[in-house]
Amino acid sequence: MPQITVEYSDSLEDAFDRTGFALGVHPVVVETVAARLPACKTRFVRTAGFVVGDGAGDDAVVHVDIALLAGRTDEAKARLSEAVIGLVRRHLKPTPGTVHLSAETRDLDPSYRNG
Repeated sequence: MPQITVEYSDSLEDAFDRTGFALGVHPVVVETVAARLPACKTRFVRTAGFVVGDGAGDDAVVHVDIALLAGRTDEAKARLSEAVIGLVRRHLKPTPGTVHLSAETRDLDPSYRNG
């Protein structure tokens, strides 16, 4: 059920250990919001199109979106987002410029189905 989508700048292709991140984030989700490990799914989307500020910097972005079935507290979702940002940092090699990290943990829409 946890649907984890990671958007990352194409400039981070060789600097971001995506498999390591996915294998690390699944247990964090399980521990923080009581999900089941076999239900955790992570997909990565490399993006070339983004602009930060005035576009003059050598910036990159990583944004993690975690969608869960409803029922977790706002505090638990915030703890998960914080833990995920720390995990991204541990799986990201130093790169030139600034890497902007963000994470959002939210409820899935009631229309969500899987099969």
